[in-house]
Amino acid sequence: MLLIWYPKCTTCQKAKKWLDDKSVEIETRHIKDENPSYDELKEWYEKSGLPLKRFFNTSGLLYKSLQLKDKLPIMSEDEQLKLLASDGMLVKRPILITEKGITTGFKEKEWEKLI
Repeated sequence: MLLIWYPKCTTCQKAKKWLDDKSVEIETRHIKDENPSYDELKEWYEKSGLPLKRFFNTSGLLYKSLQLKDKLPIMSEDEQLKLLASDGMLVKRPILITEKGITTGFKEKEWEKLI
């Protein structure tokens, strides 16, 4: 199991604590230090079944400063994935990757199904 997270993010901290409380063994990866690659993001997006927009940190400062709310709808999937791969702060976190599936953000009910 892999947890992609940003340790300063309170939602990520809550997710990590939730996993720790359930004694789930996980590998962690700091999203800013090791930004997901284009290929990783493409694979996770395809396997997750989620809309690509769910992989964007829409509440982040970088997302807002780049005015992506207006730009994403006219960008191709490939352009969006390349943009996500350019900076970890654009990527929605935490991301949980397990053998059962992949999800972004922290929703206990979704995560329960994946652990």
